[in-house]
Amino acid sequence: MTSVSIRDLSLKFGALEVLKSLSIDIEDGEFLVLLGPSGCGKSTLLNCIAGLLDISGGQIFIKGRNVTWEEPKDRGIGMVFQSYALYPQMTVKGNLSFGLKTAKVPKDEIARRIARAAEVLQIEPLLERKPAQLSGGQRQRVAIGRALVRDVDVFLFDEPLSNLDAKLRAELRVEIKRLHHRLKNTMIYVTHDQIEALTLADRIAIMRNGIIQQLASPYEIYNRPVNLYVAGFMGSPGMNFLEGEFAPHGAAELSFGATKVPLDRYPFVSDERPSRVIFGIRPEHVTCGPASASEPFSTEVEIEVVEPMGADTLVWAILDGKEFRFRVDGQSEMREGDRVRIGFDPARASIFDAATELRL
Repeated sequence: MTSVSIRDLSLKFGALEVLKSLSIDIEDGEFLVLLGPSGCGKSTLLNCIAGLLDISGGQIFIKGRNVTWEEPKDRGIGMVFQSYALYPQMTVKGNLSFGLKTAKVPKDEIARRIARAAEVLQIEPLLERKPAQLSGGQRQRVAIGRALVRDVDVFLFDEPLSNLDAKLRAELRVEIKRLHHRLKNTMIYVTHDQIEALTLADRIAIMRNGIIQQLASPYEIYNRPVNLYVAGFMGSPGMNFLEGEFAPHGAAELSFGATKVPLDRYPFVSDERPSRVIFGIRPEHVTCGPASASEPFSTEVEIEVVEPMGADTLVWAILDGKEFRFRVDGQSEMREGDRVRIGFDPARASIFDAATELRL
């Protein structure tokens, strides 16, 4: 069953078109992440769903009901913002109950909802404290609880973890995932953090300039990006890109100057064979040392820079005159100037038309 349906949604501020005829169906109980850089339109789309912005065209349905012109309070949504926006003079219990009291919910029902939210979010010992007495992570739990007590079907999260330090972000990321597994509500989550998107989402919608570039599972987006933008945006460090051309006479290989890569195992999605292409391979899909000899493609490179990163090490080299990165075990004792053999399986690569930037 579709929980949220967006049909040809567009939004303009004067001559500036921020969202461009977006259409998307979000299934009941799905965790959808809107991912993209600042200014791509992801928070704007979330605010349109919430009713905080008047759209220029299109329609929004929640649970089959057309809510395009309904007030936010009537849409059956709960929203968690980037800022906690807690009332400093109220206790945690007061913050959780304020919206319910305003809506004239009976006292016994308010108490039941607060007790349930406090148990789920593990904030029961904090109910009599004020926001100034809470840590950042505890305040964000209260902000989530304020949405939770509304007992709605759809939760909207607008970069809720971006104000927290790295350790707290990791902890609350797990808590949000547990919350979704427990409640099974539809959740739409905005972030620019790839790790949040990959770990939380059932599906990710990658946005750019008000357009959804790809909508798919985290696995599909990471391993089979639909275009060059998605391939370059996902991954840290990013995908290696090499410009090349198909070998003449239909041979199943690509040429990068003197370097040739066999393509027998590559899963083409198009019959097109343009003259110029861009070949991409992720650093973690490159092998190094004796194991590389068994790969369909291998070559020798000289190490330029070594970046120890703890669990693994990022190595920079030159391939076909371009920077080329690969990961090795963190215990590897590689040094600048060493010559090593690397290899990879082209089946794990991505090839794009250099003109259209679409996947081949």
